[in-house]
Amino acid sequence: MLKGKNIIVGVTGSIAAYKAAYLIRGLVKKGANVQVVITPAGKEFITPLTLSTLSNAPVISEFFSNRDGSWNSHVDLGLWADAMLIAPATAATIGKIANGIADNMLITTYLSCKAPVFIAPAMDLDMFAHPTTQQNLDRLRTFGNRIIEPAEGELASHLIGKGRMEEPDSIICVLEHFFAEQKDLREKKIVITAGPTYEKIDPVRFIGNYSSGKMGYALAKACAERGAEVILISGPVSETIAHPNVTRIDVESADEMYNEAMSVFPHVDAGILCAAVADYKPAVSMDKKIKRESSAELTLQLTPNKDIAASLGAIKKEGQVLVGFALETNNEEAHALDKLKRKNLDFIVLNSLKEKGAGFRCDTNKISIIDQKGAIAEFPLKLKQEVAVDIVDKLATLLL
Repeated sequence: MLKGKNIIVGVTGSIAAYKAAYLIRGLVKKGANVQVVITPAGKEFITPLTLSTLSNAPVISEFFSNRDGSWNSHVDLGLWADAMLIAPATAATIGKIANGIADNMLITTYLSCKAPVFIAPAMDLDMFAHPTTQQNLDRLRTFGNRIIEPAEGELASHLIGKGRMEEPDSIICVLEHFFAEQKDLREKKIVITAGPTYEKIDPVRFIGNYSSGKMGYALAKACAERGAEVILISGPVSETIAHPNVTRIDVESADEMYNEAMSVFPHVDAGILCAAVADYKPAVSMDKKIKRESSAELTLQLTPNKDIAASLGAIKKEGQVLVGFALETNNEEAHALDKLKRKNLDFIVLNSLKEKGAGFRCDTNKISIIDQKGAIAEFPLKLKQEVAVDIVDKLATLLL
């Protein structure tokens, strides 16, 4: 999986820098092309000569290596790489990259890198556990960076705890797994619905819900990164996405989302119905603003919207996969399983409003995945980008 891959290895000032030698040797043995970028502090722990010998390439540390006007281009490096790995990553470097403090070659390279970034922290247990470090790591996750969690064990301080950089062989396995599944959805077409729908009462009022679209957009990004061609049918949200594999179709009402989904679904391999579609709409939508003074009370008559999930389930062909979502407040699993069967879904993603940090307007989610046999896989609270990966992993098992 690593043969021919261009990998930047960033080395920072940690006692764990010695592990970078084993890491680089392992990557080269797998056939990867390795370019080492080391911080000034990193050179205090391991010599550029050692890393250059193992990587078969000069080590980059400074912007200007000569006094002849030549310089090392972090932009070119960022375009060259298939992945960037910062290992070891100290608390200082993590803090700088999380906040864009570009004061050395490694960090400017990180900021220019177009490829996925993997970060393997290494520090003492109290530094790793400190709220500042954890906040910085969470922020990097929201950027799409992948954190390779440190292990527990004896540290340089001789204390026992979490902070040891993961072993080189394990890090290489993480990279291999990433490249193995990165394009496993190539040549697959997937339609995803996201966000709320707005059902007009009059030109300035509507019936809606609190959906932010974050989960649906995270799913679109996760599918696109693995090679799928994604059609994202989005309700009104502030989220944005910029990926060449994603085509976004903006809609407002449930009827508009229904029409787009019904038109697209026969031509795709899978559908993920993540949108929070309004169940009802006003029976009559006024073409002029309703004035408060016109009546002491206002009664709205509501009529059901078309059921997108049930309609797609009814026309689903053999080989197509349809995924639904259920947001429940009581008897969650029973309601989700009933919905799965009634709407001919292949699996359903359940989240509960009872879970703090899950559901609408959150950056995190806590889900369970229920399949057609009623088997339930439960996942801990995670960032929605990570939740999306879990869902797409399940989808891939049904498509491949």
